[in-house]
Amino acid sequence: MKTWFITGTSSGFGRQLTELLLERGDRVAATARRPESLDDLKARHGEQLWTAALDVTDTGQVRRVTARAFDDLGRVDVVVSNAGYGLFGAAEELTDEQITRQIATNLSGPIQLARAVIPRLRAQGGGRVLQVSSMGGQVAFPAMSLYHATKWGIEGFWESAAAELAPFGIGVTLVEPGSSRTRFGGGSADVGPALDVYADGPSGFMRGVLSGQGPGIPVPGDPAKMAEAIIACADLPVAPRRLTLGSDAYEMVAAALRERLQAVEDGKELAYSTDADDFIATPA
Repeated sequence: MKTWFITGTSSGFGRQLTELLLERGDRVAATARRPESLDDLKARHGEQLWTAALDVTDTGQVRRVTARAFDDLGRVDVVVSNAGYGLFGAAEELTDEQITRQIATNLSGPIQLARAVIPRLRAQGGGRVLQVSSMGGQVAFPAMSLYHATKWGIEGFWESAAAELAPFGIGVTLVEPGSSRTRFGGGSADVGPALDVYADGPSGFMRGVLSGQGPGIPVPGDPAKMAEAIIACADLPVAPRRLTLGSDAYEMVAAALRERLQAVEDGKELAYSTDADDFIATPA
């Protein structure tokens, strides 16, 4: 039996993970801005489910709630940083308030959660951190610039922090789901005020698709299967650095990486030409 700490459990992957973990007999510290959304699970599972109100944009609350969870439960084996949402609109369409909230929720919040749990995981001799990112942490689409900024940012944070934490037995996995049949688009998303100049371009098209007001696109991801894969990942003896979920995520991320690698290869001669004359490089 493992003990899990999960943010953003009122819906989506957070809720799915909580349900599956409780069914298999694990303990879950489930947090949400509205913990009453978990009352049905609390009634069914009792002390197996620990709940608390948590807004990840409130750093003080993040520290208090994580400390209480570790103290009450004695140990947390897996921390799932899941809370987040989508923000759609061209960069200049978004309001200052929308930008601030997106960064606070999807980037600053997970970083402060990490800073709160790392000392506890280190003191107990190790554990796992699963950061729910997105295929949008490796690829980019119009009308999602701020969302991508937060997901690329959190991936960079964990690329560095994972190396810092490995000596302490703390494994880190970036979970990169593709499109899934959750409420990411439409109900749970935020949309910037539209400017007419973008209506007929790629940003306007993507805004409509992502907000559920435009043409539909195939959505392959099964949230239950994805949640099962996330749970299985935490049971592996060595934490994989990334967990790509969904056929669309695999295809688009692989294509983006190939394109970026080719661009680097194309610039090799220029890169080497800018070294100092007295430096002898060792070709890769």
